[in-house]
Amino acid sequence: MSRARADGSTAVKWLCLSVATLFGVALLGNGVSMLVSPEAWYVAVPGVTTTGPFNQHFLRDIGLIFLFLGGAFLLGAARPDLRVTFWAAPTLWLSGHALFHFWEVAVGICSSAVIPRDFPAVTLPAIIGSS
Repeated sequence: MSRARADGSTAVKWLCLSVATLFGVALLGNGVSMLVSPEAWYVAVPGVTTTGPFNQHFLRDIGLIFLFLGGAFLLGAARPDLRVTFWAAPTLWLSGHALFHFWEVAVGICSSAVIPRDFPAVTLPAIIGSS
């Protein structure tokens, strides 16, 4: 194997592990925030207040999901033998979540203005996870 190919492979692996670790930490942080201070999270995240009234129980349920998502990305980064499974499961959820947001626009629940607003936190993670 040539040195350039080995260096490229190492760089791609490092990038994938870095993104998975970043996702893991961010998703865990989001989940902890939703569990510890759901009302502050509800008010702080752009667009959330337009999706319905504050529901502490629901937000904490979703916070638990985010803990599992973050944990799966971090476990995948730490366990190469289980990486595909640990990264595929949260990516499936993130993708379904993003598709759900598009569905809400398609059926008229939300206006198309929510697509660019939601893109960084909803659609982009699903795209990156799928890559």
